Amino acid sequence: MSDGLLPPPPAVPLLRLYLAPECTVPRRIDGAWWPRTFDLVAELPPLLSGLPRAWGQIVSVLVNGTAWTEAPGRMLVCSQVVRLRRTTTARAPSTIVLMAPSHGRRDLLVVSPEATEQVAESLMSAVGLTSEHGSFGHASR
Repeated sequence: MSDGLLPPPPAVPLLRLYLAPECTVPRRIDGAWWPRTFDLVAELPPLLSGLPRAWGQIVSVLVNGTAWTEAPGRMLVCSQVVRLRRTTTARAPSTIVLMAPSHGRRDLLVVSPEATEQVAESLMSAVGLTSEHGSFGHASR
């Protein structure tokens, strides 16, 4: 017999995302994202829901087709259809490109899910995303 108490739901893992501070000068990389897997269908919804509202509604995502598992050409994320495109060009092996109408393009460095925290921090530093206010161990918004 049960006393009616349900176990607590499992904790949702923090989004491992670091965004560069906003500035007026265009930059090559707008932040870094450290997904837990290469399953785009599983990883994309938490990423898109964790982005700042100022980035607008993301309608198109471009990823490296060799790194991610197969995904449909479109998927519903946060009640919005998002178009998924893949590339195999060498210029974008470790990035994800997010497009929002009238808000433009944002590029995020993608840290391999297999990377250690030390490697993730090192990659972030190499692209100039170090800050005393952010680290991959914490969620950023």
